[in-house]
Order: sequence, then structure tokens, then C-alpha cells
Amino acid sequence: MIIKQAAEVLKIEAESILNLIPRLDDQFIRMVELIAHAKGRVIIAGIGKSGLIGRKIAATLNSTGTHAFFLHPVEAMHGDLGMVCQGDIFIALSNSGETDELNILLPSIKAIGCPIIAFTGKKDSTLSSFADLIIDVGVEKEACPMGLAPTSSTTALLAMGDALSVVLITMKQFKSTDFKKFHPGGRLGQRLSCNVEELMLKRDRTPLSPETATLGQAIDVMDRMRLGVVLVAGPGNQLKGILTDGDVRHLIAMKKMDASQPVSRFMTRNPKQVQAGTPVYDALNLMETKQITVLPVMDSNNIILGVLHLHDILGKGQFKFNGSTTVAV
Repeated sequence: MIIKQAAEVLKIEAESILNLIPRLDDQFIRMVELIAHAKGRVIIAGIGKSGLIGRKIAATLNSTGTHAFFLHPVEAMHGDLGMVCQGDIFIALSNSGETDELNILLPSIKAIGCPIIAFTGKKDSTLSSFADLIIDVGVEKEACPMGLAPTSSTTALLAMGDALSVVLITMKQFKSTDFKKFHPGGRLGQRLSCNVEELMLKRDRTPLSPETATLGQAIDVMDRMRLGVVLVAGPGNQLKGILTDGDVRHLIAMKKMDASQPVSRFMTRNPKQVQAGTPVYDALNLMETKQITVLPVMDSNNIILGVLHLHDILGKGQFKFNGSTTVAV
């Protein structure tokens, strides 16, 4: 009974989010464009559970490059309204659209000159009548069996806030280096503050194949090391080329696979690479730009020192930070 009821809650809430997809319309597009080009900040306001969701939406916007803050409607009526300026954008959260403490603010927000965006489930509500844009986040029912506790409605509200934040990341061309600036104390921020040598897999853990090896032998190394890549090395561990699992799939698809031929016939020469002292955020930007997941790490003489994998940046492996002991993540 417990598992069945919990599963039903998750099903109802998941359906509430999926039902928002057909409602993404020109109002959503106009909201994104308005915020992306705004000179002011995004102000989120709500009461109760909607207020808690509003705080999270504001936090997500801030961490992804859109200046935002949460304004408590009651505090606003007692002086905090002074933080609102012309050029700001006001997003009001209310499922019913009839939250008195929120609606009483709206004439003052209008008078200041801020566009009002309503996240609401009622298009014919008081809130909607004040709004310049209406984002429909209504749900068919709450997951609460009594229909009283905000459950599906707050989930839908949060999901729409995430949709807004993520679309704005693309609109504003927000990069991983920008994320690092806003998250200096987080684990990803810590990794991005490192140099490549602090996160890379050293040479003894790097898939290496001599350029004299056959394609089949190189693939065996790739399979054994499980990084989806093998570095092809010449004398003295000079980097000669790289072979990826994508290259192998392409050879199979094109019926050009001949495991007995030298790997040098199939490798990519002069692959993208980084030096050990390169900041990790520069390496990550290179990976993003070139759509690759692995970078050979070299010294100034083109000697292979190791390899940097995207997973080690994002936390799928192990890393050392500032000389501390290895931390599993």
C-alpha cells in the first residue's frame, strides 16, 4: 500500500509536468526574450509554498547568469518595495491567482513600470488581469488525496522555472567558465579552479598504443582501459595520433574495418590536446567547442603525460584538490 501510493504520487506529478509541454507558446517565447534583453533584474514573488518555489527559481536564475532576487510580498508592503526599479521584470507566482498578499502589490509594480509575468493556473484570475504575460502552470489535480496540500502545482511551478532558466542559459550564451565564477565553493567550481594536471589520469592509467601496432591491438587497449579512446604513441611517448570508439564505429559502418592493418592508417593525426598547466575551465571549453570528451595531456616537448576525461571534470571519477587526499565523487 505504501509503495503503491508513493508511486501514484510520482505518476501524478510527472504527468503534471508533461502536461505543461503543449502550453509552451508565444507567451513563453516573449517572456524569455524579455528577460534575456532586460537591463534590470528578475524579481520573483510568491506566498507560502509558491514563495519557497520562488526562492529556488531565483537561486537557479542567479547561478546561471540571470540577475534575480526573491521579494516577499508582505515585506514589500513594509518597505522592501523600494528595491524594485523601472527596468526590472516582476514574476508573480500563484496557482489560484487570488493570493491577496501578492495581488495587493501589483498596482504598485505597474506604477513603477515593471512588466508583470504571471505563473498561474487560472487565466481569468485577478493576478492574470494585471499581467502582461501569462504562463499557464495549472494542473488537473494535486497529488494530495484531499486536494489540499500544494504538490503537483508546486512541482509544475518549479519545472517551469527550470525551463525558463535553462533556455536563458542558451540565449545568454552562458558558459562553464561563467558557472565557475558563480560557484567558487562548489565541487564543480573547485574542479574548474584546478589545473589539468590535478585531475588528469597519469600515463600509467592512460590507454597507449605504439604506432607500429595493428588496429586490432589498439582496440584491445581501448577496450581494456575503458575510456573510449586510445592514444597512438611514437618513440619516447611522442603523441602521433588518437583513435576513438566513434572512429571504430564509423569504420564498421563504412565496412572499412581491417583489424590487421596498422592503427596509424586509421588514427586522427594532430588531435586536440592540452598541457598539464592548462586551467581546467579552458580544457572544458575546448571539449565543449569541439564536442569531445577526452584530451591528451602533453608537456612542452609533445610527450604524453596523461589524459583528461570529461567525467573527471564533472565528478564521475576521483580527483585531488589543493593537495588533499583523493576524494571519491
